Amino acid sequence: MTNNNKVQKSNSEIEGLKMLRGLRILGPRGSILEPYVSSLRVSCNYTSTQPSVNLQKLPQLPVPKLNDTLKKYLKSVQPFLNEEEFAKTSSLLKEFEAGIGKQLQGLLEKRAEKHQNWLEDWWLNTAYLEYRDPVTVYSSPGLVFPFQKFNSQQDQLKYAAKTILAALEYKSLIDNNKIPVEMMGKSPLDMGQYKKIFGTCRIPAEKRDKLSFNDSQYITVIHNNHIFHVDVWGSDNKRLNENQIVEALQKVMDQSSEATSDCVGVLTSENRDNWAKAYQLLCKESMNQSSLRDVERSLLVLCLDKVAGLWRCKTVDERFTLAAAHTIHGAGADNNGANRWFDKTIQFIVGADGITGLTYEHSPAEGQPIAVLTDFLIKYIAENKPQDSPSSSPKDPIRLNFNVSSEVYDRYGKNFIKSQKMSPDSYLQMAMQYAFYSLHKTPGAHYESAATRMYVGGRTETIRSCSPESVTFARAMLDPSASAKVKLAAMQGAIKAHKDYTVQALQGFGVDRHLLGLKLTAIENNIELPKLYSDPSYVRSAHMRISTSQVACKADGFMCYGPLVADGYATCYNPRDNDVNFATSAFTAHPDTAAPRYRAALTKALHDMHDLLLHNTRSKL
Repeated sequence: MTNNNKVQKSNSEIEGLKMLRGLRILGPRGSILEPYVSSLRVSCNYTSTQPSVNLQKLPQLPVPKLNDTLKKYLKSVQPFLNEEEFAKTSSLLKEFEAGIGKQLQGLLEKRAEKHQNWLEDWWLNTAYLEYRDPVTVYSSPGLVFPFQKFNSQQDQLKYAAKTILAALEYKSLIDNNKIPVEMMGKSPLDMGQYKKIFGTCRIPAEKRDKLSFNDSQYITVIHNNHIFHVDVWGSDNKRLNENQIVEALQKVMDQSSEATSDCVGVLTSENRDNWAKAYQLLCKESMNQSSLRDVERSLLVLCLDKVAGLWRCKTVDERFTLAAAHTIHGAGADNNGANRWFDKTIQFIVGADGITGLTYEHSPAEGQPIAVLTDFLIKYIAENKPQDSPSSSPKDPIRLNFNVSSEVYDRYGKNFIKSQKMSPDSYLQMAMQYAFYSLHKTPGAHYESAATRMYVGGRTETIRSCSPESVTFARAMLDPSASAKVKLAAMQGAIKAHKDYTVQALQGFGVDRHLLGLKLTAIENNIELPKLYSDPSYVRSAHMRISTSQVACKADGFMCYGPLVADGYATCYNPRDNDVNFATSAFTAHPDTAAPRYRAALTKALHDMHDLLLHNTRSKL
């Protein structure tokens, strides 16, 4: 913080979120917020993380056999190595397996005997709570809801009130264990993440953040950067109805007609260590502590955004680009970027000119519970249910004070892909591999998230989508002398290889989490890190230039986030029956990547694959 009470910020630009419709790819630019904060520190009390409870009696995450993992690992890194390097890596793996790897495997197996999920705590810490880049762009996705048409401020507030009521209804289903257990085939999935999305907040701390789990009867509302406590139950312990919530939100707007320069919410977009330092400074004053705790303990955040300029968008592509920017990062501090609290797991966004959606902090849960919540909300709002009777004693909103010192491609969706007897997810993953190879003429290390929730406390495993088969496929598609038969066989081979790896990853038998467990075992036992972890095979195959995740919801929406690495792309996708929504991004700062070029390559890849199938196989559509 500076002494003149203004937040210093600099803007770096993210290219992306050019959007495909049917496909949809997202596009040009927004900003990342980087306020400067002081380095003084003060202690604050934090709540602890919430352990998984095996109420569903699910099996435990297995420790894969070391030999199996190393065989899969060797195949997965083959595209990144020349013959000499591949031979060296093969030798290194044999040495690793016979020596230190065997010792680490034994230690990891002992750990697995003492934990319901040997990876859960490690993964939460290393993937999220110890990650020091801002959650904004780098970690937290945005999810764009269908656009709304608000003819007045009252329309905006009515939609916001319905959104809150829908969320409260869904929370009630979660609390009463009425959410249907999700299945993967005949295997039930761990539903514990659902109980961690409402009331949860990430608390900044130097080196490793913490999670605060709470239950309350109020929400946080932010308008013009002002932050309010808004009760959604009255003192008679009865939930407010729609009209009463609208009245409360109107009072919020009336009390915050002008934007404040003390936009504390912008700090939540900072580097986590910088935010931790600022947080500690704020905690020096009891008023600030009280306001911070109030936000952290609320059920969720509602962001009532000002006009984003949707009317200026001349194409559908531009509309989705703008919406993606506002749901990911608020389009910068001069727009709605400071009208946020990025540490809260759930932030609903209701913009004055019809941009709606949410931003969620990723650490407590994967995307699917958020996608299911999204479908429930949109259906609830569309049904326009009758009003409940009002609470007899609604409470007025309370302002929280802080003393702040110094385009279109409607060709097909998953139904067409299924008609070709192919896995839609594997098909789309190979389209991304083809697109990347067509641009860069080199294999791209490719991350896809696989849920391991069939195990208690399960989170994710990495699906390594780049394989020798995917490279063969991309090269065949780019070879003008290759016959349609050769191309089709290569496509089928690549899709099968990806599907096979996916099945193993979903069962907890991928490569990355096991190798992570062995690495962390070495660290915990003061064992010198094996050479495997500095080998070119490991370094190149773990530099994930394509970061992807399928977040499937029935609604015409999509999730979006930033790339994992500076020279990479992020691609989140929602495959629906007759179209697929893609949101992809790339950093403008890197000369080797550009979202528009990747969008064009992905569009062409999907077009080429569709036509190859259509002309060489018989569709059942």
